[in-house]
Amino acid sequence: MSGIIDERRILLRPIELIAYASDASFYRLIPQAVIHAATEQEVVQLFQFSHEHKIPVTFRAAGTSLSGQSISAGLLVEVARNFRDLEVLDAGRKIRVQPGVIGTIANRSIAAYGRKIGPDPASIDACTIGGILANNASGMCCGTDQNAYHTLGSLRFVLPSGTVLDTAAHDADEIFAAREPALAKGLLELKSRIENDAALMGRIRRKYRIKNTTGYGLNAFLDYERAIDIFAHLLIGSEGTLAFIAEAVLNTVPELPVKYTGLLLFPDLFAASASIAPLREAGAKALEIMDRASLRSVEDQAGTPPVIKTLPEGAAGLLVEFQRALEAERAQLESLAAERTASLKLIETPYFTHDPAAQATLWKIRAGMFPSIGSVRKSGTTVIIEDVAFPIEHLAPAAKDLTGLFRRHDYPNAIIFGHAKDGNLHFVITQSFNGKPAVDQYSRFIDDVVELVVQRYDGSLKAEHGTGRNMAPFVQTEWGEDAYAIMREVKDLADPSGLLNPGVIINEDVHAHVHDLKQLPTVEPEIDKCIECGYCESRCPSRNLTLTPRQRIVVRRELARHEGCGSNKFIAELERDFPYMALDTCATDGLCATMCPVGIDTGKLVKRFRALRNTPRAKR
Repeated sequence: MSGIIDERRILLRPIELIAYASDASFYRLIPQAVIHAATEQEVVQLFQFSHEHKIPVTFRAAGTSLSGQSISAGLLVEVARNFRDLEVLDAGRKIRVQPGVIGTIANRSIAAYGRKIGPDPASIDACTIGGILANNASGMCCGTDQNAYHTLGSLRFVLPSGTVLDTAAHDADEIFAAREPALAKGLLELKSRIENDAALMGRIRRKYRIKNTTGYGLNAFLDYERAIDIFAHLLIGSEGTLAFIAEAVLNTVPELPVKYTGLLLFPDLFAASASIAPLREAGAKALEIMDRASLRSVEDQAGTPPVIKTLPEGAAGLLVEFQRALEAERAQLESLAAERTASLKLIETPYFTHDPAAQATLWKIRAGMFPSIGSVRKSGTTVIIEDVAFPIEHLAPAAKDLTGLFRRHDYPNAIIFGHAKDGNLHFVITQSFNGKPAVDQYSRFIDDVVELVVQRYDGSLKAEHGTGRNMAPFVQTEWGEDAYAIMREVKDLADPSGLLNPGVIINEDVHAHVHDLKQLPTVEPEIDKCIECGYCESRCPSRNLTLTPRQRIVVRRELARHEGCGSNKFIAELERDFPYMALDTCATDGLCATMCPVGIDTGKLVKRFRALRNTPRAKR
């Protein structure tokens, strides 16, 4: 491999492999090597190396994925460091971006034009375009009509065969057919099969009326005619299993300047859920639901309204935002909000604001909710976030049934929040995976979640976080045999060797979701709250020198896993490299804490370790 990549960009030491063994999910795999790819040609050569040596390849950008799709037991190719080109086009109406560009950076580049990219995930300050496209990210305001799929302009990608294609070329479809005839022809045959099956066509249309990232995006076969366009849109949400996305041109959307943001408080989750339909009909751009437990997790954050601490058990909240393009419409928004909230079953007077600072505070609280919830868990437990969607008309009873599952399976601290305007609920549970009984508990719970979402409400098992390893065993359950067969054929056509991110989306192991689970051992109080979300990494001065704050914590936890278990060469090398990689090169400037949703300053632990190392006892 050194003949392909500069040896300085090939990571093989145990400490480096452990550092990349985790992403933001609750899964963990140790790669054989980590490669910092720098060019498209290097990716082509890495695909060739993968095929010659039968070693799987997984691409990773920010590592903020939540379903286990950015980890690997093979070659982990990191692209956030070098694939960071960005170009504003057509007065901000379009933007050309590479996969390593952070979402917020993309938005800043077009803010002066009053534009933004469509997807607005809560992790936008940390996640990159690569993950946004690969997961078909959406978010809090964009719904489905402004997600990655619907705002894609063109795509440049590298197939596992090494073929490089750019859909922006005027003859892209002809080039596709000439260079990849089996793939191009196969896609058109699949399109014909779908269009000749009225029941399947209808199911695909229905499934995408709500958020859905379970499996491959079969709507591409109905929305597009040319093979190249079908495949480009199949790549959106494919989680790096079909090709490497090298570059994209995205159609941006207006950033509506007039916003009226409010917090509504309800007696229970059912009442909050039942209010979604009328508020949505009134034109609310965002409707973020939060149950009592999720509100409790952020009640001590700066700017959180004091009333949150006084809420009764069972209460729930909605973060509501109305948006308009013209200043003259501001008064209309006030009247609309007052009219539509007057008939709602509220336990507090609605709070609405035009103040941008107050609005930003409310959104910051919501954006940090998942990590904050994870931070209040019992030390030594793992954070598990699930991501489902229900038809809007079923949202209230579905939310109630979901809370019933928490009780049945003994998850008393489970919480619910999410993008209710689109029927999208996130729920978080925490537990230890130490031992078979704990794993079996989670497995039984997920079986019941699948039954509830699929059989009872015909919803989506994954709304926006991607299938990953987490829901791969249940893709066929949700979609049915015919649709799943088409998904398998898509994978076989694009990646016949099955070496590109195997086990993700398509996985015949019915127990894959309970393999390779990540345990978070108790270590030091300064870092025990960390859920490895990765939000800190972009601010770290040493991120391109040694380790990031998240990686320092990951390595520290790895050492804890092996305490008292004896030593071997792998652990000995890990212990040897820890002082320099994790301690000596940390700037201890606290920048990580400014991005961390729970304020973890990894530098504080580093300072304590340095002090312990310098005591007379340590020196002896």
